[in-house]
Amino acid sequence: MTRGWKLLGRSVAVAAALLPAYAAFAYVVVPAAWSRYERRSPRRSSFGITCTAERIPGDPLNVALVGTRAQVIAAMRAAGWVEADSISLRSGLRDAGSILLNRPYPSAPVSTHLLWNRPQDLAFEQTVGSSPRRRHHVRFWRSTVSEEPGASLWVGAATYDQGVGFSRYTGEIIHHIGARVDAEREKLFDDLTRCGRIERIERIIRFRPEGRGINGGGDVYETDGALLLGRLIRRAA
Repeated sequence: MTRGWKLLGRSVAVAAALLPAYAAFAYVVVPAAWSRYERRSPRRSSFGITCTAERIPGDPLNVALVGTRAQVIAAMRAAGWVEADSISLRSGLRDAGSILLNRPYPSAPVSTHLLWNRPQDLAFEQTVGSSPRRRHHVRFWRSTVSEEPGASLWVGAATYDQGVGFSRYTGEIIHHIGARVDAEREKLFDDLTRCGRIERIERIIRFRPEGRGINGGGDVYETDGALLLGRLIRRAA
């Protein structure tokens, strides 16, 4: 019994000693190397997709809404989606604890993706199960293009987090997305239509190349390349 406790203690000590090295390698050294490589490499087109903070091609853009910021937030809330908290030390620790202990955190933060060289303006999610380990989520960026007076065009990427694991590129702990990103696009618009917040829907085919792609965590996804554009009802506040 004593030998077992000693072995456990040694294992914990080794893990504690290796943790700083892992953190420095996975969260500083490798991301910096990827960021430098992706900035210099013209090998992959970034059209129609986001990119990670390391400039690795991220998730495909597949949704868009026309409306004010207040209308987007109200519509998403009415559809049963929760606005994600911003990333901070406090929200990060709470997120990690909720995943490890399988506890609820419906507004857990989502990772930062870039579009037009800036992070998402809004992010929403729907938790599946007891913790944010599995969830539907979408990031939105406000475009400078104005479709209607007083409204903005919000372009987004809707995906499904099916579990937590290590990035195949950097070794960071991340959420891995499901391959059926088109299904997430349809689900989001079904939710918005069901609660009566969509005035009109347009399907923009061939918005981006169809077929298979790989996101910033190394996850394979498949898409038909279409984007759904929804015009929010004007009375939504």
